Amino acid sequence: MKENFLWGGALAANQYEGAWNVDNKGESIADVVRGSKKGVPRIIDDEVKDGEYYPSHEAVDGYHHFKEDIALLAEMGFKCVRFSIAWTRIFPNGDENIPNEEGLKYYDRVIDELRKYSIEPLVTLSHFETPLNLVKKYGSWRSKKLIDFFVHYCDVVFKRYNGKVKYWLTFNEINETMNKETPWLQAGLQFKPGENPNEVKIIASHNMFLASAKAVILGHQINPTFKIGCMIQYTPAYAKTCSPEDAFARREYLLSNYYYTDVMVKGRYTNLCYTKLKRLNVNFEVPEDEKSILERGKTDFIAFSYYFTFLASLKNGNLNIEHNGNPYVKKTQWDKPIDAMGLRIALNELYDRYEVPLFIVENGIGAIDEISVDGRIHDSYRIEYFREHIHAMEEAVNNDFIDLMGYTTWGPIDIVSAGTGEMKKRYGFIYVDKDNEGNGTLKRIKKDSYYWYKKVIASNGEDLN
Repeated sequence: MKENFLWGGALAANQYEGAWNVDNKGESIADVVRGSKKGVPRIIDDEVKDGEYYPSHEAVDGYHHFKEDIALLAEMGFKCVRFSIAWTRIFPNGDENIPNEEGLKYYDRVIDELRKYSIEPLVTLSHFETPLNLVKKYGSWRSKKLIDFFVHYCDVVFKRYNGKVKYWLTFNEINETMNKETPWLQAGLQFKPGENPNEVKIIASHNMFLASAKAVILGHQINPTFKIGCMIQYTPAYAKTCSPEDAFARREYLLSNYYYTDVMVKGRYTNLCYTKLKRLNVNFEVPEDEKSILERGKTDFIAFSYYFTFLASLKNGNLNIEHNGNPYVKKTQWDKPIDAMGLRIALNELYDRYEVPLFIVENGIGAIDEISVDGRIHDSYRIEYFREHIHAMEEAVNNDFIDLMGYTTWGPIDIVSAGTGEMKKRYGFIYVDKDNEGNGTLKRIKKDSYYWYKKVIASNGEDLN
């Protein structure tokens, strides 16, 4: 890999920090989502209820362990750590004028600690942490008022950490706003009786596009060297069969992902976007003054998460997406495909279409880890997963000429799963002693994969054995 390649790992405040109401932090949309177990949907409450378990409230208590954790990551040789600023630490309600100094001071400490070890911060501005007050008071991203609140928040943190943070992301997995039936974590949306969910998703997405574009414009005014990216979940799909209908089904599936990157990277609604609007039966016209904002606020790079691939087919004339059923790939313990070639395909598809730098900011395997009698965690399955995916990534860079900025695994330390709220579904190189019910000492233990990834980074990706 190139000399300045950013090897590292990625975290999110609501899954890592805990301290959900400490130092004047307000409630976020994640703080009212209960934990669950494998196969059980998470429950979204209107407010925090006594006696219920909310995983974000303690998470793995990174708020009080960040120095210890950063030292462990530095020992691995990390060049970059992606983390999110919790919007509600800076503006507890989201609509204040004056920021919360205690929250700003916390991220001062985190960023200074990273820079002490020459680790580059990559900051996500909104990672499933919209202030709950903005949902209740304004209807979340249905309202254009959130645009100004978000830009004001960005203005504060851009200026506060100018000179310390170069790389920024606006919204985490923004395309999941369209892909999820109820995009609560993605956009703070639940649908009211009589609402057209598709129309609400399109309006909310457009307001987020404008907020992102205005943040990019502002960030470049504050510091022209800022690199500000969009972030999507990118899951390639294969046609289930070689029938022409299934080949077209694969293209139809891609509409929901490219809809977001087309607007944020190309700076306009393309023919593909209008095709998707027609499929959704939504009439939407972009005002002329907002077209200029989108054009001027194009992102500098595309960051994306990659975990698995889908199968696409037409079933009774309708698009059908299957998570399983591909006989050519293995599966995780959570029945997700393990498909390293899919990562190479994702890199090629995105770079071919946009020709802007790419950044893999999430990639990993959720698995059940057991502490052996020798007190260690022998996670050879995780090493195998990363070996295959890093090799595919390197093939894309070296043989397909992809411009790739870096690779941050999800997550380098065990954290709460966003999808299920579980701790049992572990991703880290570092084990955290905590269970699904919130019990445990929070002790950190290095897994075998910790030492393996340290070797990979030290060799700049050449030693994958």
